[in-house]
Amino acid sequence: QVQLVESGGGLVQAGGSLRLSCAVSGRTFYAMGWFRQAPGKERECVAAINWSGGATYNADSVKGRFTISKDNAKNTVYLHMNSLKPEDTAVYYCAAATRIGPLLASHEYAYWGQGTQVTVSS
Repeated sequence: QVQLVESGGGLVQAGGSLRLSCAVSGRTFYAMGWFRQAPGKERECVAAINWSGGATYNADSVKGRFTISKDNAKNTVYLHMNSLKPEDTAVYYCAAATRIGPLLASHEYAYWGQGTQVTVSS
């Protein structure tokens, strides 16, 4: 049974940091992504990574602030978020794909976590 278990969300002040974790179990994937969805907005990819080789993608809106990384031994993917802004407030989802990445489109991903809320106060 495939499971993607996210953790690490919460409430933080603007300028603060959070680290999201996504523990993966049940099968091997080729690519992982972090998406976010704010109320009334479409889901967007903020970062993506290839399991093998580690090639990464970051959306322009988070470049220089967010970093995606992975720990192969723990089968866990992280999203390190620094210099957080109120506009980063959203539900953050990790997603797993059976195709080689990094992948940006949500339809490329077959499995999704339950989501974790990130709220940045001004």
